[in-house]
Formats: sequence, C-alpha cells, structure tokens
Amino acid sequence: MPFYEREEKILNALMEKESVSIRELSEKLYVSIPTLRRDMIKLEALGKIMRTHGGATLIKKAADENIPLFLREQEQNSAKDKIAQKAVTLVKDGDTIFLDGSTSAYSIIPLLAPYRKLTVITSSAKASFLLGQMDINNICTGGRMLNRSFSYIGEDAERTVRSYNADIVFFSCRGLSMDGRLSDNSIEENRLRRAMILQSNRKVLLLDSSKLDKLYLNTLCHLSDLNNLLCDIPLPTALMRMLKNI
Repeated sequence: MPFYEREEKILNALMEKESVSIRELSEKLYVSIPTLRRDMIKLEALGKIMRTHGGATLIKKAADENIPLFLREQEQNSAKDKIAQKAVTLVKDGDTIFLDGSTSAYSIIPLLAPYRKLTVITSSAKASFLLGQMDINNICTGGRMLNRSFSYIGEDAERTVRSYNADIVFFSCRGLSMDGRLSDNSIEENRLRRAMILQSNRKVLLLDSSKLDKLYLNTLCHLSDLNNLLCDIPLPTALMRMLKNI
C-alpha cells in the first residue's frame, strides 16, 4: 500500500476517533508498526497530526488547505445537504452566482440541474469540472491552487472575482462566534471570500451547526454584512437579528 493510501486511512481513523494508538492503527489497517511510525513522522512534519506517546491526534485547527478534500467532504454531509436544499430556493434562472471553494458551496451544484441560464463563478477546480459536466456556464478564477482542496487563492483569483458582478454569493467558513464574527484559519481564502462578498448583491453564508460558537485565526466579516445565514438547525434569534435588512 503506497503512502498516500495509508495517509488517507490514517486521517480517516483520526476523524472517527479523537486519539488513536499506533497499535490500534496497525490492527485496523494491517500495516506494520514501524511503517506507521515513519508515516506519522511525515504527517506531523506536514502539520496534519500531532504525535503522542504511542499514538497520534488530528490537528483540528490546521488551515483548511492542510485538510484533505476527501475528509472535508465527509464532515457533516447530511447537514450540508439540508443547507443546499435551502440555498437553491434563493436561486433564479439567469442569475450570476459566486461559489467559494467550500464543500458546503459544492453541495449546491447538483441541485442547479433544472436551471438553464445560470453563470457560476467559482474558485474550486472540482466545482468547475462538475458544472461543466452538467453543461452549466461557469468561470473558474484560476490562481494558486491549494493542492489539498483543489481550490484557488491569491491575487490572480481575486483579480478575476473583482472583474465580475454577481447576483448572489454562497460561501462558508470554519466558524461563527455568538457575537456575529465569521472566521477561518486560512487568511488567503478569506481574502478571496471578501472579494466575492463585495462583488455580490446578495450574500449568503452556508454554515452547518458544528461550526457555531467557534472562533478561528482570521476574521472574515461580521454577520451584519450578510443577507442570509443558512444552517441545518434553527438558529438563535439574536444571531438572525444581526443580518442585514434586505
């Protein structure tokens, strides 16, 4: 089994359980303990895990680009599906839509099939590919790719976003504090999201309930800058009152 396959299995195991011992992993993955020790040294050097005495834990607050896409897609899948169902009701045929590189925004795409006159501008290479398969007109920002998430960031991506005006933007982030601050560990992804927000008439945050009452390194914006907050559970009235009046 090559390293990249073992990496996926190790990180999956750490997503399921907060802390895993090398012996547990060895029995579960049928990989020798010496091989797992070498793998963990590599993964720790990459900033994905923290080695402990006899095992490892996942670094949960690593920047989004260090969290492989296959793991991000597994997080809160049912919640994201509920949010996508709500989001698509805000779309009108003929709209120009911004989608950030989040898995929450990606979840909306299959529900856009009935629309025939949309233009979607996205920072996600994976989203652009799926939109193309669905024959939906789309523009990919390009820029510097985050290899672990297949999404683009940087000045080139921001320049592309600033050259378009959208009817609506759908985006997510890692956390929303109870005083209304949206935040994320990835400063560059936040820069691109800000550009999308500024260029959009309607601003819609997609946030599964696991991200509530969380605060991370970089503040994206305040809830009062947005028009909609879509979540998989009913939200506190105090948060909803912060939204911009439409």
